[in-house]
Amino acid sequence: MSPRPSLEHAVVRPFDVEEIFPDGTVESVRLPRRQAGSSPQGLAVTLIADYTLRTRAWMPTTAVVALLNDFGVTTGAARTVISRLARRGVLDGRRRGRHSSYRLSRPAAVDLAIGGISIAMFAADPHAWDGSWTLVVFTMPKEERSQRSALRAHLRWHGYAPLYDGVWVSPNPLTTKAQAELAAVTPGSMTAFRAQHLELEAKAIRNPIEAWDVGAIADQYESFIRRWAEMLPRIRAGQVAGAVAVRARTEVMDTYRRFPALDPQLPTTLMPPDWPRARARELFLAVYDGLARPAQAHVRAAVAQAVDGQHLDVQAHTVAEMRTGVGVLDHGAHSEG
Repeated sequence: MSPRPSLEHAVVRPFDVEEIFPDGTVESVRLPRRQAGSSPQGLAVTLIADYTLRTRAWMPTTAVVALLNDFGVTTGAARTVISRLARRGVLDGRRRGRHSSYRLSRPAAVDLAIGGISIAMFAADPHAWDGSWTLVVFTMPKEERSQRSALRAHLRWHGYAPLYDGVWVSPNPLTTKAQAELAAVTPGSMTAFRAQHLELEAKAIRNPIEAWDVGAIADQYESFIRRWAEMLPRIRAGQVAGAVAVRARTEVMDTYRRFPALDPQLPTTLMPPDWPRARARELFLAVYDGLARPAQAHVRAAVAQAVDGQHLDVQAHTVAEMRTGVGVLDHGAHSEG
């Protein structure tokens, strides 16, 4: 029997971030590319969104800088980050006297609210699988590298993995929105199917689930669980507060939000026993929601140090509120003011 050909190039590697997380696609706003580890721009967006998404509250520049300082971002770098986010349309700015403030722009707030829904719903309910796979088949000249890269990024983002070169699979149906987005980057060169896998009697058969490196994804889940299980007793005892609470809450979000792209709710019937997806979600909820109040208190204190007042419009949201769009989608990201 000849050795099985290597298909390592087709396996999804966890945190292949350049392909999994493309830049934002909302018109007039380009959210920073999410990286393995948090970039200063990504940190700034997460910090502002986590405590102002519902209200689009104005954050004094000095407060944002101080919060970024807690993450080791220098004052000069923090101010540069804020300016770049404003130029990219992520932040709106205003100046009153000698003081400047920023808040999420309307398009950024909507984009982040939509993204938050997908994060909050991930692994929230039992995911029934009908036994079928969606296959996206495309052909494109190798010289069209930018177009190929855009297509691969869209496929990764929508939970697809390459079974073979030019044949990508997902256990989930192809939504109308995803179909339109994919068609936009592959005019006339893509075909999609929804079909079941046949177990053929052949020596070299590849099951669609093998498009994912299941063991490596499990390792990422287990690493996440080990990291946060250690802190959970202290969180429940109210022993995590201040800048530590803000840093932890930001980190747990930054890590957990990557899982929907790595594991697009792969059918549990095909997974190894005790697949850790549900345990990771439970831990995420316990940490993110458990640190909401102390983290909110620290952010409000940072804002109050820059501008006197209680600043009740600085509000942390829970995962349950994220699932409903944090009120942003119902109220048009709130009125201007």
